[in-house]
Amino acid sequence: MSAAEGPLVVGVDTSTQSTKALVVDAATGRVVASGQAPHVVSTGAGRESDPRQWWDALREALHQCGDAAREAAAVSIGGQQHGLVTLDVHGDPVRPALLWNDVRSAPQARRLIEELGGPKFWAERTGSVPSVSFTVTKWAWLAEHEPEAARSAKAVRLPHDYLTERLTGEGTTDRGDASGTGWWASGTEAYDEEILARVGLDPALLPRVVRPGEVAGTVRDGHDLPFSRGTLVAAGTGDNAAAALGLGLRPGVPVMSLGTSGTVYAVSERRPADPTGTVAGFADARGDWLPLACTLNCTLAVDRVAALLGLDREAVEPGTDITLLPYLDGERTPNLPHSSGLLHGLRHDTTAGQLLQAAYDGAVHSLLGALDLVLDADADPSTPLLLIGGGARGTAWQQTIRRLSGRPVQIPEARELVALGAAAQAAGLLTGEDAAAVARRWNTAAGPVLDAVERDEATLTRISGVLSDAAPLLERNADSR
Repeated sequence: MSAAEGPLVVGVDTSTQSTKALVVDAATGRVVASGQAPHVVSTGAGRESDPRQWWDALREALHQCGDAAREAAAVSIGGQQHGLVTLDVHGDPVRPALLWNDVRSAPQARRLIEELGGPKFWAERTGSVPSVSFTVTKWAWLAEHEPEAARSAKAVRLPHDYLTERLTGEGTTDRGDASGTGWWASGTEAYDEEILARVGLDPALLPRVVRPGEVAGTVRDGHDLPFSRGTLVAAGTGDNAAAALGLGLRPGVPVMSLGTSGTVYAVSERRPADPTGTVAGFADARGDWLPLACTLNCTLAVDRVAALLGLDREAVEPGTDITLLPYLDGERTPNLPHSSGLLHGLRHDTTAGQLLQAAYDGAVHSLLGALDLVLDADADPSTPLLLIGGGARGTAWQQTIRRLSGRPVQIPEARELVALGAAAQAAGLLTGEDAAAVARRWNTAAGPVLDAVERDEATLTRISGVLSDAAPLLERNADSR
């Protein structure tokens, strides 16, 4: 390992499937060491994970970092949002954590919205209409189905909170992750006592919300990680807010993340409140806001279409009359949770490559519709769209997004943006800088820019028309289940 120019910091990404750790030079942003270890997640409607394995995975990931981790002066944890972690009086898990993609609380989500003033109430109070992902619905499910577990809980945490507390011994969270619970009021930036009372959750069980830039604590004695006692621990945050930090986002810069699901977001100085529920009004980790929308069908759905056709995912061909709505897992944006995929316009001369291109078009159409809702009305449409995630380096994805958005597209070269954002937060504790400014100094968003091309309005109009005409059919699928 070559000598670092500044102190070393550790950024952690504890995601659904694994924990990743980066040791980063706070002066330059250079990653000097990294490690990763997997998690085990249950399958089916209930998606659960034992929080103790997150700690074990963190130990293993840091062990892979070697001596560099021992030199770290500060650490921060970024983590999967929404998960419900219940701890007993000793700080041990009462039961496995209910993860963001555990869908068993759908009835509780509907009931909470209906019982507490409808979507408008929730949007105005918390910034978001709670979906099945939100922590408040999971607590309501637990209280109804496992009341003894709910009564045994002496602390309620989010995934990143759990690891931070094991480091410091203090129960803390941050505004970014708290805003995804459904019990944090975005207008007052405090826990909402009315919502907590409705679900029977004592606010004394919740962690203290640490302010942006504040030290959450220091590493305590008795841990089995390679950190020295007194190492600074930042507040940490949720994964989307951490990725925004990792990019050094300024207001109005759009981000599209291409993974199994697709996500679009941007930093805003205006508090969002969308009563349709399309846009989640998250807070960011700094003091601004992070309106975000999510589609369920992205790279995995398009890859499935490619596999069905026996094609490589890049084997697209141009076509003008085919529409494929790749809603293989239902869809969240547009809100068609029980829908399935739909193909329209098939002809004798249609090629497999044209069908594959239509799948890309259908997936990107959903993302761009969400992006229009996420961005402020006065956002500059010539600002490059930052393309991140597993699909970002795919040529077919890049070219489809350019053609349908009419925007320039920039592909940041930096990887592991959640862990990088956490590292920037840790570095800010040492330098006194805003964490996003640290990431901008590290130039994390740097990467090639693909010039804008003329927006393909005809394709967008055609897809919108098919979607409108087919909506009754797509919605009818709910009655057949």
